Amino acid sequence: MSTKGGHPNRRKTSKAGPQKGSGGQKKGLAGKGRTLKAADRPWHKEYTGDDKPQKTQRKQAAERAKAASEGRTTNIGKSRPRTQARRADEPEMILGRNPVLEALRAKVPATALYVAFGTELDDRVAESVRLAGNRDLPIKELARRDLDRRTNNALHQGIGLQIEPYEYAEFEDLLEIAQTSGTAPLLVALDGVTDPRNLGAIIRSTAAFGGHGLIIPSKRAASVTAVAWRTSAGAAARLPVAKVVNLTRTIQACQQAGFMTVALDGGGDVDVFDLPVAADPLLIVVGDEGKGVSRLVAETCDHRAGIPISGEVESLNASVAASIALAEVQRQRR
Repeated sequence: MSTKGGHPNRRKTSKAGPQKGSGGQKKGLAGKGRTLKAADRPWHKEYTGDDKPQKTQRKQAAERAKAASEGRTTNIGKSRPRTQARRADEPEMILGRNPVLEALRAKVPATALYVAFGTELDDRVAESVRLAGNRDLPIKELARRDLDRRTNNALHQGIGLQIEPYEYAEFEDLLEIAQTSGTAPLLVALDGVTDPRNLGAIIRSTAAFGGHGLIIPSKRAASVTAVAWRTSAGAAARLPVAKVVNLTRTIQACQQAGFMTVALDGGGDVDVFDLPVAADPLLIVVGDEGKGVSRLVAETCDHRAGIPISGEVESLNASVAASIALAEVQRQRR
């Protein structure tokens, strides 16, 4: 027997290949029917048969009863509650060494002082900690990443003061403060200024140039938030701010109280550097950089004053325009 090419006892079998299209078998495959959808499979989480809801409801009811017997509350079987937006009366944070120190010096209502681990203890931080301790405010140390999270990664310089909601002054009280100050009354009103940084900067300029208060609308305008506090560098603690429902009627009330009213307007009838009423009791109205003061407000005011600028620049930022006008009024009053 020949042994060439293989084992001498190995049987030789036919190596005929599978028949084409038959799956290697002599007869065709029998079909198994359609594949069930997930919703039709009782073992699948997406199953929607009649028996599953009843079983699920019974199970949820048993779990709720158990929780109730143990004095616990549960959301089993309830839809997931929506995340609510931050309420306007929730506390905010003043951030940064100068703003925090200014707010503490002015005894701004606060609930806690936060200091990040590793923050350089310079004079401002040291005084802030001392003032907070004197007021029995909780001083909480936390990791810098935790302070970043609390402040939505805002620039905090390692320190933040949690404050209570800003307490606005009444408009009538604002008039009385200005009229009994011993100096020529000076108020500023904002018309359509929606950026809290602009609001904070105008508060700071108004306080710096001898203003007695600020008036803002209650709608479609920036409010005194933590951002405005920060930009004002603490001046919001010293300058009263009033919210009013109708700015036009408020301007008219100022006029009845003896104030001259001036709207800053690029197309004004008088140059702000030649303002004839600077020494009088004065209300300056500042509009948004883009839209300026509204038509009705401009028509209500006694004067519309423009600030001469280069033809290459279309307009000035609201806080810059307010600062220029306030500085010029102070110069003329001197």
